[in-house]
Amino acid sequence: MKLRLLISALTSYRNLGILIILSILSSFLGRDMSYIAYGLSFAVYLGFSLQSFTSKKFQDNFIHESKKKHIKKLDEMCKKLADEAKVYTNAAYFKKLCSIMEDRSEIVKAYFKDESNYLKERITEQTLNLVITYIKLLKNFCKRCRDLNATDVNPVIERINQNKRKLDFIKDPKVYEDVKKTIEMDEKMLNRLKEEKQELERIDTKLDYIKSTVSMFKHQIGMSMESEEIIEKIENTLNEATALESVLEKRQKKRNSAY
Repeated sequence: MKLRLLISALTSYRNLGILIILSILSSFLGRDMSYIAYGLSFAVYLGFSLQSFTSKKFQDNFIHESKKKHIKKLDEMCKKLADEAKVYTNAAYFKKLCSIMEDRSEIVKAYFKDESNYLKERITEQTLNLVITYIKLLKNFCKRCRDLNATDVNPVIERINQNKRKLDFIKDPKVYEDVKKTIEMDEKMLNRLKEEKQELERIDTKLDYIKSTVSMFKHQIGMSMESEEIIEKIENTLNEATALESVLEKRQKKRNSAY
């Protein structure tokens, strides 16, 4: 951070302008005097650069400009991730994706109308992080829903029923145990699929909650109702969503590596 601040001070238009002007003036002096003048010019340039580096106003402006660039970068990331995610959505979830992207756009527009507002800056930054997490979560959610919907459990259910009927007629204890184990394995698989569907239902609810939260922040920012309480609420929602997205992402990678 300090290194970037120093580079910014050294390359600011004012300080570079002073160096250029003094260097040009130095060039009009005699050869012997010009060397001294060039040295003094550089010393003055360093002095003004140091003054900028230690100036609170310069530091605040540097931080603000850095945040502004970061917010633009987050906004571009939202657009890129949304383009990637829409491939996996159905009509209903594509509509939800478009809705949260519209809310994101309104929030960013409100920020650039009042860039000097620190609370609006923090809320915009964290809301964009929340939108990014939402899109990643939505993408993994839709991919897993597609996989589960493509899984036909009817043959497994039929096999379980057939094997259960077989148990009534099997006399050999070893064969009986083997069939019983097969039934147990099939039932475990069905239970895992059932649990995963229930988990996806919870994620679906969380997605709707995040979308509603972003929409609420859009209205509050539009009415200039920014507060530290809103920032805290965004950060809590973001932490929960990030943790959930991380778990889903790890499971997706684990499934992909298994194939």
